[in-house]
Amino acid sequence: MDLVRGRRTELQKNLVLLGATGSIGTSTLDIVARFPDRFHVVGMGAGRNVRMALEQALRFRPRLVSVMRREDAEWLRSRVPDSIRVLHGDAGLMEVALIEEADLLISALVGAVGLKPTFEAIRAGRHIALANKETLVMAGALVMNEAHKRQVSIFPVDSEHSAILQCIMGHQQNEIRRILLTASGGPFLHTSKSRMKDIRPEDALVHPTWKMGSKITVDSSTLMNKGLEAIEAKWLFGIPIDAIDVHIHPQSIVHSLVEFCDGSVVAHLGLPDMRIPIAFALSYPERLNLKLPALDLFEVGRLSFEKPDFERFPCLGLALEAGRNGDSMAAVLNAANETAVSLFLASRIRFTDIARVIADTMAQHDPRPMHEISEVLEVDRWAREAAFQTAKKKD
Repeated sequence: MDLVRGRRTELQKNLVLLGATGSIGTSTLDIVARFPDRFHVVGMGAGRNVRMALEQALRFRPRLVSVMRREDAEWLRSRVPDSIRVLHGDAGLMEVALIEEADLLISALVGAVGLKPTFEAIRAGRHIALANKETLVMAGALVMNEAHKRQVSIFPVDSEHSAILQCIMGHQQNEIRRILLTASGGPFLHTSKSRMKDIRPEDALVHPTWKMGSKITVDSSTLMNKGLEAIEAKWLFGIPIDAIDVHIHPQSIVHSLVEFCDGSVVAHLGLPDMRIPIAFALSYPERLNLKLPALDLFEVGRLSFEKPDFERFPCLGLALEAGRNGDSMAAVLNAANETAVSLFLASRIRFTDIARVIADTMAQHDPRPMHEISEVLEVDRWAREAAFQTAKKKD
């Protein structure tokens, strides 16, 4: 496999972290704090949580920090030493992403906002630790072609994709028959279809296993997150979408499996702790001693699997359909989903309307190849507006 294209021999890596105040970002900084001789943060991109960004900046002393709003940048600038330059907005985020001395960019932003800075970092020859799955969902062909052209390595951070990478190490792509993505099933795994319409935002934000941001947690409750991960796996590993199966695994101990051409299946097991795949992405091909609790399978007792219910979770089927139907359809899926989830979290549509909005928006679009990031962003803009207008319609 040529997903990862080389090994660094230098002891310390300079890191740029986009999405520093999110769940992946804070876990990444926990790894950095544990191994200060191995990693140094030179740039951080944050959102609106400026108080956390201030704490992080004072502790890790990056050269550049960018936040979303001008007023937040002014507030932060007055509280950090002059050695830390504070920026804001899209331009600030891009400048952080393109810091020359960076060895690795950790793309941990949530949503479409992560696409452009990640793509431009690849064009500049930066290696990527990718947690922003939307980058590949929206523009998988463009991103992977550019990475190949620039000889850039993309290290997956999602636990499932990290697991797949570890299962296929030492194997050829033509030996892979099937990828089995596992999903916890979220909080509504056994909720009746008739009760789905009554689910409230506060219900959807309680995940049984993982601690994540609100958007990803809702995506997990609809199983959209697993559909997005299937599209991401298609591009990361060069596997057709129909050779990627989703298995519900409530214990979240088996993070993914790979079936090979001889019928053997290799599984990756581990505790549900995002620091494990993050550390592997940062230190590849080495493993860091994280000193985490050991996995006790006797305590776990049972590992169970079941097929996903596509009627109860139509978002999964929509994602797999988009993964089959061309580059632009996946971008439409992603934009419509982000719009619908935002409206649901604001209590403006019902939980079951999320799938309706996505399906109706996809039905309005004729899929086509995309040749430039500007085309992807235009499709994204159209789909958000179309989804917003669709959401106004009644069932």
